[in-house]
Amino acid sequence: MAGYNKVVMVGNLTRDPELKQVGTANVCRMSLASNRQYKNRQTGAIVQEVCYVDIVVWGPQADNCSQYLQKGKPVLVEGRLKFDSWKDTDGKMRSKHSIVADSVVFLGAGQMAETTSMDGFADDAAPKLGAAPKGGASFKDESPFDDELPF
Repeated sequence: MAGYNKVVMVGNLTRDPELKQVGTANVCRMSLASNRQYKNRQTGAIVQEVCYVDIVVWGPQADNCSQYLQKGKPVLVEGRLKFDSWKDTDGKMRSKHSIVADSVVFLGAGQMAETTSMDGFADDAAPKLGAAPKGGASFKDESPFDDELPF
């Protein structure tokens, strides 16, 4: 049976992108923090949960990310999940998951988002997810699921 490995995350970069040359291709490494907020059913308190994930971007798209992104910038990343394991200098086994990006969307309040695909060219046909609506929008810092869910 064939598997399906697709990940979509939105969050803010936790550090500046690092660009390196590997063979004839460029690779950009970034780290993303994605926040989740929900209401604890037992205590009623609002809980903040943060998920940190490393992002790897290859080719011309890596050049764009390195040039235009910096720590704190919001992005949407679409790609596949990859598991890496290795032995550290003490001989202990280490492992982590990362996302190998197929596309990165630059998001930002009050400005147009730029979408780059694997070929590195801007994709004008893609929806501009980061574009602010006219007149601005305000969002509450409340969970959309305040009532009990049926499952």
